[in-house]
Parts: sequence; C-alpha cells; structure tokens
Amino acid sequence: MDRIVDVEQISFEDDKEQITLRPSSWNNYIGQEKIKKNLKVFIEASKKREQALDHILFYGPPGLGKTTLAYLVANEMNSNIKISAGPMIEKAGDLAAILTNLAQDDILFIDEIHRLSPVIEEILYPAMEDYRLDIIIGSGPVAQTVKIDLPRFTLIGATTRAGMLSNPLRDRFGMHFRMQFYTNEELSQIIKIASLKLQKECLEDSSKEIARRSRGTPRVALRLLKRVHDFAEVKDENKINIQTCKYALNELGINEKGFDEMDLNLIELLISNHGKPMGLSTIAAALSEDEGTIEDSIEPYLLANGFIQRTSRGRVITSKTYEIFNIKPPEVNLI
Repeated sequence: MDRIVDVEQISFEDDKEQITLRPSSWNNYIGQEKIKKNLKVFIEASKKREQALDHILFYGPPGLGKTTLAYLVANEMNSNIKISAGPMIEKAGDLAAILTNLAQDDILFIDEIHRLSPVIEEILYPAMEDYRLDIIIGSGPVAQTVKIDLPRFTLIGATTRAGMLSNPLRDRFGMHFRMQFYTNEELSQIIKIASLKLQKECLEDSSKEIARRSRGTPRVALRLLKRVHDFAEVKDENKINIQTCKYALNELGINEKGFDEMDLNLIELLISNHGKPMGLSTIAAALSEDEGTIEDSIEPYLLANGFIQRTSRGRVITSKTYEIFNIKPPEVNLI
C-alpha cells in the first residue's frame, strides 16, 4: 500500500523534483544545527590541510536529509559526488568499477550502506583505510592478488539501521552523525522556501498546518506541499491559503497529528489489546504487513513522539495516545 507519508519509498519522478527543492548552501539548509555546525568546522580544517575529508556516516530515520547533506558537503568541498546504494553493489566488480572511476578528493555517497554484503565490505576496508583496492584474479592455486592504488576520496555512508552495520565498517568512519526529527517551526520554513520554488507562495498558517502533519520529516513535508499545491492549482489560487490546505490534507487522509490510515490501524490494534504488549510478528500478521515495513515506515514517528513504546515483551500504547483519543487507559501496563 502506497502512503503519502511513506518516507522509505520514493519514486524516481519525486526524487528528481526533490533534487530541485534541495538547498544548495548551508545558509539555505534548515535544521540539524548541531550536525551543520560540526561539519563546517571539519570541512574548514580539511581545506586548510588540503586533504580529503574523513569518511562520514549519517544515520537515522529516512527522509531527514542524509542525501541532501551529502550534496552540501560535496558542494562545500568543491568536489564531485558519485551516488550509489548498498543493494546496487552486488559483486566485487561493481565496487571496483566505482572506486577506480573516482578522482582525487571525490566524494562517494552510498545510501543504505548497511545492505552491503560481507564480501563487498571486505573489499571496502582497505579502500577506506589505505586508499588501496585488492582484487583477486583467478581461483585456486593460480589465484593472484592485484593491488590498485586509489586517489584519496571521502566515503559518505547513509543508513536507516545503524545497528545492522558491522563493527569493522562502522569503526572506519571518522565522523558519525545521528539525524534528528525536525520541529514544526523548521518544517514550516522549509515549506515556505520550497513553495516559492514551486512558484506558489504558501501562507504562514498554511505552512504551519502542513508542518504539523508532516511527522517531523522534510521529505513528507515536501510531498504534502506538492499535493496541496495541486489542489490550489486546480482552484486557480495564486497562494496556498489555510482553507485549501486543510481541505487537501483531509482529502489525503492525514489528520492533525500526522496519522494516516496505517498509523491508525496500528494504534487501534494496540488499544484493542487492553494494555498488554504485542509482539512485532503478531502486529505484522494482524495488519497484513511486512515486519520491516512496520519497523522502518510506521513505527519511527510513533516511537519518537511517544505515541507507542517498545518493551521487552512487545509494543504498547502510551498514556499520551489514550489521552489524544479520549480513552481511559487500562489499569495494566499504564505508561
């Protein structure tokens, strides 16, 4: 089931549009202030040393701007950036082709880096540490190891599941940055800037309304903005007003808390369990969803905002959610 608030899945057309909406400088990048401040220092130090920037790992829920930060780092370093993804690098030859095509000080961005196979990781280790590629040619007694020197480059890895990274790979990144969910104020600024790029101003109250329903995630905010923009376009409105904004968001099935149908299904399922913890496999079976979809797409926002909680025995609803739905909490497992 496709979701307008799904931050994991994104079509090629959406991605092309988002690239045009991405900021091109630090001044235009909203949010992640601590990460931005530290990166500025490290980039300036690297420039003074005239050395390639150390390898960087960005991790956190999807849709928070890991790819955008990679582009900004490349822009600030005046470097070319090559983009790939963990699932796309299936064979040693694939990685060798990517690495041997890098130039001095280039940046290689690998999204979903936790999905690299152990064999690919083993080849990546000497490339990251010693800027050397070790390739085995042949097999058996006649096998030979060929060493190829690589130019100094910077690897930027991005992952939504830092816990799935192997320790050897994680330790080879000199900088680790955890991405945080955005505040409504930050999202409102992002929406107003993006709306001008779409050539239809989003009024203050409208941008705040979209921000409230965007689950703390810029990717969701931009997607909702584009859909609200479509409603305003059909009505021949020069600006996105609050009436059209609310109507569009309600038609899209996004309520004031940013919940969509799948969020509500999960919450209602847990409420119906009368305060008892429910395991992930049970939830997946009851909702007819994959466990990975629930963990990566539905739960992060609900967990981060205290609507549900994980315990050693399973997921439970919090008192905050009972209050939102005006339901008296059960006596057991009250959180």
